[in-house]
Amino acid sequence: MKEARDQQHRAGEKSGGIAIGRMTGGAAASGRGARAEDRSERTTRPATRGDGPAPVPHRAPGEGSVVVGELGGGAVAAGEQAAALDASREPLPVPPALLAAVRDLRGQLPLLARAEGDGVDEVEGELADLEEEATRTGRADRSRLERLRSLLTGGATVAAGLASALAVVQAISQLLA
Repeated sequence: MKEARDQQHRAGEKSGGIAIGRMTGGAAASGRGARAEDRSERTTRPATRGDGPAPVPHRAPGEGSVVVGELGGGAVAAGEQAAALDASREPLPVPPALLAAVRDLRGQLPLLARAEGDGVDEVEGELADLEEEATRTGRADRSRLERLRSLLTGGATVAAGLASALAVVQAISQLLA
């Protein structure tokens, strides 16, 4: 495909641009040497927008141009050497059971005997951050949940032995499934 475009450019031919009716994620790039990459993690379906199909231009845009009728997510770049990257992450809704389990575990951590390098401080920090984010927004970043689950299942902390830690791990695992 790149060879064909390069041959068109050398021959003076125009390859045209990109016309998109509705874009709800991903990446699009148009132009000589343009690059598009999508590394996003979609955890929910995008909300339906508009009533029916989004309008698409009748004529394709010129070389190196992008026309989007409706953009609900993603990245668009146009022009020579343009680059588009969509690496967004959708936060997950935190169910009340997970928030309750986080609070229970946070309440039990002060009861543990502490030793340097026992991982309890790291778990405590992650729990505090998760509780704050979930209380404020009702959601949590997938990577935060994965990190906390890893801390509690990796055997690197005495906190993992608590029953409330198991409840947190189970709630996170259900949410990430």
